[in-house]
Amino acid sequence: MDIDISDIAADFPAFRACVLIAGELAISSARGQGLDEEIARREAECRKRWAGMELSEIPGIEAWRRAYRQFGIKRTSYRSSVERLVKNVLAGRELARINSFVDAYNAVSLSHVLPLGADDLDKIAGDIRFRYARPGDSFRDMAGEGEGGQEAAPKDGEVVYADGEKVLCRRWNWRQDARSLVGEATASAIVTVQSNGWGDEQAAAEDLAALLRRHCGARVAIFEVSARSPRRILSARA
Repeated sequence: MDIDISDIAADFPAFRACVLIAGELAISSARGQGLDEEIARREAECRKRWAGMELSEIPGIEAWRRAYRQFGIKRTSYRSSVERLVKNVLAGRELARINSFVDAYNAVSLSHVLPLGADDLDKIAGDIRFRYARPGDSFRDMAGEGEGGQEAAPKDGEVVYADGEKVLCRRWNWRQDARSLVGEATASAIVTVQSNGWGDEQAAAEDLAALLRRHCGARVAIFEVSARSPRRILSARA
């Protein structure tokens, strides 16, 4: 299994991603007290750090708005995943409670103002790519009705994150496919930590690895790709 960003590297030379392979997972449906306190602390830090600022002034958000505009996404309803997290927390809302794994990576995304995404490794087919959308791409929106999500094909020219048979995330890091979500039964997962000209993806990856070890019992391996080194072979096991 490998990860490859060659398709978009020339157009987005500042794009870098750390990839975490997390194995031997023990994912809880509820946060333990330690994780709950850690997330509350990070929410408070976010509100203090960015108080009084417009979202467009926050560097990590501005970097992704610029990238979205570059591949033709101008509607305000389509924003990076990290923008939604920061916006909700600054409005006084808590991060959603999903499970210990997802809650941990959302907390890291919030703290480092970088988009993160995770998929159940057993539900990934073949290699993974950040690439432009292609005719025939399959995507089932996790926000759609029904357990399997709603089919919503990507648009031409859209940057997607995909495996060998389906799009895992549309509009780079906007919305995830319903077929590879991380849940309590997930034994191993793959996480991408994404930077596009701002932020320290390596520090965020190390931060997440520590949380996953502590709160999900994970074994973690970390890999990195960039425009200079766009393809990396990944170990299937941490």
